Amino acid sequence: MSGVKPFARVAAAGIAFQAGSAAIDSATIMAALVFQLAGSSVLVGAVTAILRFGWLFPQLVVGFLAQRSGSSMRYYVIGAFGRAICMAMLALVLYAGAQWPAGLLTGAVMGLWTAYAFISGIVAVPYNDIVARSVPSALRSRLLATRFFGGGVLALGIAALADRLVGTLAFPLSYAVIIAMASGLMFLSSAVFTSMGEPAAEGRKTGKPGFFQYLKEGRKTFHADTRFRLFVFAQWSGGAVLMAMPFYVVQASASGFSLDRVALLLGAQTAGALISNALWGWWGDRLGKVSLLKTIALGRTLPPAAILLLSFGGLSGSGQMLNVFMALFFVLGALANGLTIAVIGFLMEISPEHRRPAYSGYFNALTAPAFLLPLLAGFIAERFGLNTVFIISLAAALLQSLILMRIGRRSEAR
Repeated sequence: MSGVKPFARVAAAGIAFQAGSAAIDSATIMAALVFQLAGSSVLVGAVTAILRFGWLFPQLVVGFLAQRSGSSMRYYVIGAFGRAICMAMLALVLYAGAQWPAGLLTGAVMGLWTAYAFISGIVAVPYNDIVARSVPSALRSRLLATRFFGGGVLALGIAALADRLVGTLAFPLSYAVIIAMASGLMFLSSAVFTSMGEPAAEGRKTGKPGFFQYLKEGRKTFHADTRFRLFVFAQWSGGAVLMAMPFYVVQASASGFSLDRVALLLGAQTAGALISNALWGWWGDRLGKVSLLKTIALGRTLPPAAILLLSFGGLSGSGQMLNVFMALFFVLGALANGLTIAVIGFLMEISPEHRRPAYSGYFNALTAPAFLLPLLAGFIAERFGLNTVFIISLAAALLQSLILMRIGRRSEAR
């Protein structure tokens, strides 16, 4: 398999998926949908918690199966097409359930969102494995940047259309149309990626020992590989940073921002991701993944700090409030993109070629519980107020920066 064709196909598939996932972004579109359906901070927190945990939890088992079989594409097919089907079903439920009782519709939405999250989790291990075997290390950060740039351009169009739909169509029909678009883009992404095929896995043995032996090897890996262990600790801190993510929309609403304009926040977030792509891609490939990780971790202190400052200083005027929150979501989008590029790139770098599916499975299973913290944040917000959530997020970002400094002293991984 040549280097150019895989790069182009992986990028094209990623662009379609990136635009589709933007249309169901857990921090904007889905948070606004659930908040309008239920008015519950706990359920808003659950949206992000379910997505993150569902994405990570299945990967231990999938990593074992892919490692043992020596093939990853079959698992990608199950996860990629399965999640697209879930979103098609969610769009149908929102369309057909406009007159349902709010509790029933909320339950159906959360149920399908949970199915989407866990089925999506099947994709991660095979995707990382296939991409790492198809695209050289020196091109991977730029590949991810290309994916996010192209997906960001397309997502800006999605955001503009979503703003129009939310403003003109009745709730929840507007969200049904937005999610249907997401489903279509995910089907397209899945078809493009699977058409690429799967390169041979060199030096990988099949028919490995059973699942318990696999878990035992994971325990040994955690204790023996210092970079891997510190990276797990850093991701746990990162999960605590994400506690605040779905509550930026809630804070905006509490400050008087109309959720009818939530697509503007999605557009600002997408623009931040789009404009920062070239920088993150260059940084990761030229200055190293560890350097990028440390920079992003430090940058993640800015949004919660800004919210805390605003809560003390206050906002005057709806125009000023709109500008402040759009700027905030611009920064959130840029940081989220940089984080994804850095995390995926660094995990690929530290994973041995012959054990990459296993490493992905170990890493994501070990870090999965941390991403349930946004659910805890919902209870914290209701009991102690939103500011407490942002204080915890700020402290976690500082802790993550300290952990990554230790990785930097032990690794020159690029």
